[in-house]
Amino acid sequence: MPASVHELPDEDATARLGAALAARLRAGDVVALTGDLGAGKTALARAIIRARTGDPDEEAPSPTFTLVQGYDGGDGVPVAHFDLYRLERPEEALELELEDAVAGGITLIEWPDRLGPLLPRDRLEVVLDVTGPTRRRATLRPHGAWTARHPEMDWHDDG
Repeated sequence: MPASVHELPDEDATARLGAALAARLRAGDVVALTGDLGAGKTALARAIIRARTGDPDEEAPSPTFTLVQGYDGGDGVPVAHFDLYRLERPEEALELELEDAVAGGITLIEWPDRLGPLLPRDRLEVVLDVTGPTRRRATLRPHGAWTARHPEMDWHDDG
């Protein structure tokens, strides 16, 4: 499976990656954000949200306790940010209207492994690894139709 590896020396680099991804996202796209606690999943999601809304000051709080936060994407495409860390069963995601979010907008999912078999087949997986006090490595892996729908992305290892 092709991948693209990005070294992120600081939060500004994470914000730039988020903006680059946001520019390519469209309705129906799912971004699955994986990584340990503190790896930068919420920081990357926040950067995507800020770029999509066009508001660099958008608070975009972590949905750790609310489980989902919704945003007007600025172009009529809504953005839903899910944090599924607290889910005990995949079926609980259906109560959060995950299917509707995926069908009608851009969906960012932290802790996507909690979805088990409900994880959308067509998705961009972003694995974030801590490589230093402020450094992260983001590995982007397309799944399903994501590669074909986004041929402009350079799916190779560069790091």
